[in-house]
Amino acid sequence: MINLSKTELDLWAKKRTENGSQLWLPLIAHLVDTQNTINWLFNHWLSAGQRQFLEQRLPEEELQKLVKFLGFSHDIGKATPAFQTKPSYGGDRSLDDQLIEKLVRSGFSGLNDLSLSSAKYSPHAKAGEAILEKFGIPESVGAIIGGHHGKPLTRLPYDDIDVHTANYLQSDNDQAMQKRWERAQEGLLNYGLKLSGYQAAGEVPSIGQPEAVILEGLLIMADWLASSEYMNDDQEKPLFPLIRVDQSWDDLDMRARFHNAINTWYLGGEWDPQKVEDTSDPYQIRWGFHARPVQATMTKAIGETTDPGMIIVEAPMGIGKTEIALLAAEQLAYIRGQDGLFMGLPTQATSNAMFDRVDTWLATLAKSQDENFEIKLMHGKAQFNQTFHKLPNAANIDDSGAVVVNSWFSGKKSILTKFTVGTIDNLLLMGLKQKHLFLRHLGLSGKVVIIDEVHAYDIFMNQYLYKTINWLGAYHVPIVVLSATLPKEKRNSLLNAYLKGKYGRKYKRIFEAPESWEENQAYPLLSILDGHRLKQVDNFPGKSDQKPLKLQIQRLSVSDEDLISTILKKINDGGIAGVVVNTVKRAQALAELVPENIKLMILHSSFLATDRATQEEALQKAIGKSGKRPLKMIVIGTQVLEQSLDIDFDVLYTDIAPMDLILQRAGRLHRHQIDRPRALQTPQVFIMGVNAFGDYGDANESIYPKYLLMKTDYFLKDLISLPKDISKLVQKVYSPATDEDISEIGEPKAEFDTYLEKEKRKAGVFQIDKPNLKESATIHGWLDRDQADVDKDEQKANAAVRDIKETLEVILTQHTDKGDFLLDGRRLRDVDGREIAQQVIRIPAAVTPDIDRAINQLETLTNRYYPEWQENVWLKGSLALPLDAHFSGRLNNCLLHYSSKLGLRYSKEDDHDETF
Repeated sequence: MINLSKTELDLWAKKRTENGSQLWLPLIAHLVDTQNTINWLFNHWLSAGQRQFLEQRLPEEELQKLVKFLGFSHDIGKATPAFQTKPSYGGDRSLDDQLIEKLVRSGFSGLNDLSLSSAKYSPHAKAGEAILEKFGIPESVGAIIGGHHGKPLTRLPYDDIDVHTANYLQSDNDQAMQKRWERAQEGLLNYGLKLSGYQAAGEVPSIGQPEAVILEGLLIMADWLASSEYMNDDQEKPLFPLIRVDQSWDDLDMRARFHNAINTWYLGGEWDPQKVEDTSDPYQIRWGFHARPVQATMTKAIGETTDPGMIIVEAPMGIGKTEIALLAAEQLAYIRGQDGLFMGLPTQATSNAMFDRVDTWLATLAKSQDENFEIKLMHGKAQFNQTFHKLPNAANIDDSGAVVVNSWFSGKKSILTKFTVGTIDNLLLMGLKQKHLFLRHLGLSGKVVIIDEVHAYDIFMNQYLYKTINWLGAYHVPIVVLSATLPKEKRNSLLNAYLKGKYGRKYKRIFEAPESWEENQAYPLLSILDGHRLKQVDNFPGKSDQKPLKLQIQRLSVSDEDLISTILKKINDGGIAGVVVNTVKRAQALAELVPENIKLMILHSSFLATDRATQEEALQKAIGKSGKRPLKMIVIGTQVLEQSLDIDFDVLYTDIAPMDLILQRAGRLHRHQIDRPRALQTPQVFIMGVNAFGDYGDANESIYPKYLLMKTDYFLKDLISLPKDISKLVQKVYSPATDEDISEIGEPKAEFDTYLEKEKRKAGVFQIDKPNLKESATIHGWLDRDQADVDKDEQKANAAVRDIKETLEVILTQHTDKGDFLLDGRRLRDVDGREIAQQVIRIPAAVTPDIDRAINQLETLTNRYYPEWQENVWLKGSLALPLDAHFSGRLNNCLLHYSSKLGLRYSKEDDHDETF
């Protein structure tokens, strides 16, 4: 083994001063720490499926050596004067001088007097890539080193050493000094090569682009872990701490240091998926009910795959698609070697509801293996979800067989948690150019991915969805897609996106499928990509076990007052009326008209997070599967009521919307087998907002394309049968072939086509490219032309993949002459910061057209009334909107008012037609 010189051993990687103690870490120590860490992660943390994917182009032994080399060489760019002369972050000149003096004594004379005018042009990641290129390391591998701080270079920095020679070699013309730096850099490189199993730089192989993305993610994870001094700032649990400045490499026991760190950090168990046997009913074992014929048939077909790719489940609302998907996750994980799960849903509300179900399922798996499995709820209000909040911290639990959280996996590391449930943004962001995107690809490539309510995503979001699926296909990740109302065109696009990602351009040549597969309108329908073959299952014995639901459809065009009167008459003898409208303002306006003596529940996005969580829970308890139903109630809500909530109405009133969404809303009608009021024995749906054919009002037509509303209005007859008519009706609305049935459709169709192309172009601006499967492809330029600030601001990133205006979140307080309070009456000074932080609400975009001006106003108010928030870990950086004694306030020339009954309302100060 090559011995390192004192010169190489005295180079530093990290330094800081804390509580008067001067600390540092030799560069060689950090390189070895990271090599040990990435090697362990490759062998013990990556799933078997991820390793199999990486081994497509490199044998396991060669891949193992490459992984070690990446870990060691990632910071070789720190072995340069540009880095070694960097000052400490804390500005401790004494510490800086001591470390420089070490290097001067080691042979780098003059380093203490060096002043580099262009050091910033050769940051250490870029310098590392340039050094590796100089010594003959393949371009595809060097690009990983150049990008290990989150964003690869646009191109190979082949000329940086020539252009900025002093940054690398201390002098532009002193050849003796240059040789000293070159020897140090070459010495480290050769040491790393030997430590990795290579004899020379020429043995290091090239790597393909998709493989490089995963390896980059693994390197970033390893570097972050090896740079963690302690476990979650708990200095009683060291990971890779710095050492005193008077200590050196010789004082470190690197093996013991590494083993202690990993044993402290690795708190979760490894999921070992088992084959789902069909000799017994797995649904009975996991959930205590016997499988329906549709469930049993689908589970059997999924279990027979050998190279599963995409699974699309199209089945009625209430048939048990979630259970099919979770069981499929077990099956696919077993077949493909995955060791985790991501389930994506349209909204925070649906994510919260699904989190409880996944948590229960995962608890069963944890107990069966006697392991602790780590889970993460991923959305902006996750910390306020009670189920998630009550889960034990992995570091504080000694028993096994539990579901736990590990707080090391936070921020951008969250997606690395093995089991994750969250909003679909967390998946779509896989397609957005964003710093450290590699971590998202790493986290998702080892999981089974379930996409629920896939019909709910609009044209813009679909473009990100297809790009994401391209990459999941490239990684051979099994995907389960769920929908009750999926247009066949979207089904085909999903399948093609996966095939294109997995096989590249040749996918059309090798693809095998049943005749007329693109036109299949069977329902229920299971579509399975098994390798390059498509199998479709549409024969389900006994599928009529779900009792047909015949719906009476009526158009209802009345004033808001008359609508409430009509509803009251309908439930006069009892019943639960659901009212689903397309805007928050309409929901609030209708709710105000409901008499005080009628039980009312409202659900929309303009409530405090705490109030909304309370309402969601109360709604489930009242009209959920085992709810205690009141005699009479009206439920008014927006689109959130149509998605994934297992609630049951006796009669439904809904604003006009595209066919699939109307049917989803209808899926909450007569959902369970229960006794109903005599007048509501027959399910009835009343469609509102149809003034005349082709006239649906400005509000509705601003939300949904008129083209889709017209086709829905045309094909939605007075009597439909669920589930039999679901697919037929959806296909009629979304198929261009049916346009000829409607003579007036020409202009709306042209507008829709223009809108479609505009959204596609807009969505493509900041997307990553599709996977490049050529052997010569690198990750250079992969994240060029990214969108400003999306890597630093979660909300900006989420808005980017949903094409929505950026909005502000504020904490609502009440400021009066009696003091400061929460809106529930508690005095602010008596409430913990965490509870105050839960009192958040998103301000409608219409209130903040100039968002910077609004932020300035809110910052002024916050600093004036609550300066102490900046010292609170939960409240630092939060914005407050103080309301007066009547729960009213002003922002950006808007009047705002909050009530726990209706939520946040607003009007322009000069709008005298709107009152509170």
